[in-house]
Amino acid sequence: MDGFKRRLSESVQLRLSVALSAAVLVVALLAGIFAYVSAFDEALEMQDNTLRQVAALFERQQMTLGYPASGQVIADDNEESRVVIQYLADGARAQTDSDADAPLPLPTTLADGLSTLMVAGEPFRVLVKTTRSGERIAVAQETGARDKDARESAWRGLLPFLILFPVLLLVLADLVRKLFRPIAVLAAEIDLRDEQELHPIDERHLPSEVRPFVLAINRLLARVTQSMTAQRRFVADAAHELRSPMAALSLQAERLAAAEMPAAARERLIPLQRGIERGRKLIDQLLRLASVQSGAERPITTVSVHEVYRQVLEDLLPLAEAKAIDLGVEGSQDAQLLISEEDLLTLVKNLVDNAIRYTPDGGRVDLSLALEPGWVRLMVSDTGPGIAPQERQQAFDPFHRGQASAEPGSGLGLSIVKAIADRYGARVHLDYRDLQDERGLCVSVAFIALEPATGK
Repeated sequence: MDGFKRRLSESVQLRLSVALSAAVLVVALLAGIFAYVSAFDEALEMQDNTLRQVAALFERQQMTLGYPASGQVIADDNEESRVVIQYLADGARAQTDSDADAPLPLPTTLADGLSTLMVAGEPFRVLVKTTRSGERIAVAQETGARDKDARESAWRGLLPFLILFPVLLLVLADLVRKLFRPIAVLAAEIDLRDEQELHPIDERHLPSEVRPFVLAINRLLARVTQSMTAQRRFVADAAHELRSPMAALSLQAERLAAAEMPAAARERLIPLQRGIERGRKLIDQLLRLASVQSGAERPITTVSVHEVYRQVLEDLLPLAEAKAIDLGVEGSQDAQLLISEEDLLTLVKNLVDNAIRYTPDGGRVDLSLALEPGWVRLMVSDTGPGIAPQERQQAFDPFHRGQASAEPGSGLGLSIVKAIADRYGARVHLDYRDLQDERGLCVSVAFIALEPATGK
């Protein structure tokens, strides 16, 4: 019950359904009572009219009355529903004080008209009428049978209410659900959006009551877009402005290294050069991330995956050789992707660069390609420490480096990969290379397949 009260206080749809159902129930109850009482009274009125018609028939046909002998059985006679007609004066000479025989022991002093009275312990409805010839007649019937027929007639009149009421509640619940469906559809649409999709919500087909709320959301989205654009512009401008000083520092460090200096000074110069180089790479990564997140249009072409692999190997092979890492491509199968060649090259290069950077000396980094129904899966695996399952979601956050924080790097590689994958509707998955020993890292990026694979 507490759960229902909480839902009732939190849900407008439930409150509206309950309120409308309660209103329908009250109206239906009042209408049902009115219909029942009206039908009951109408049935009794019709039965009273029957008594009047019997009296009129007696007078019109100028009938004479004869009473059956006591104990005489008449076919189709029913004591409860029979209509008795007699001279009112004959009530004084009734043979028994019972309603089973005629004439009935009716009081001879009854006034003309309809009345209800007890006769031999049973309630009777009695019509007394004085004919044109001066005779007073009484037409009587037990009220029990009359009331039973009236109740049955009233219930039959009430039956449509009983059938239509649950149907009306179902229709009402369905109508309320349909009225709130645009809000549920809108919520699902917003929930499925990527964090980069900040375009306004189309409010043209929404109810006017919801439209102000949607317009407020659109204004908020516009402000968020403005803020994010300003932040990205700031990061890009800052990184761009830092490139020149860092290049100058790198050049001066190279000139300083060429000059003669004491061994202790040269020993201190090496960490300085490494720090400058790391700063330059960080700036390049920031510029790449800002470029990817900017949403700027890039030329889309058909790109060979193996051709991109070959370019990445050429660029990063010196880095792998410096650590004696076995870097290569597994398999000869190729696939074509409809994508910006620059984006695909950046994505693969970041994955391979990360793999080389975090793989110990003498390790192995493999690039491979798998074709699945409707998908082309690019995979880069290494023999490094891997990423624990609880850290995999955070691994895509900028500057997050996790267990590999001791290795040099910016922590932006997987953020760039995720941003590019989201742009093309690709799926990025992290797992261990060796599932049994929980070692190594395998990063797979599944793109939607556009063309069948071709052998090389």
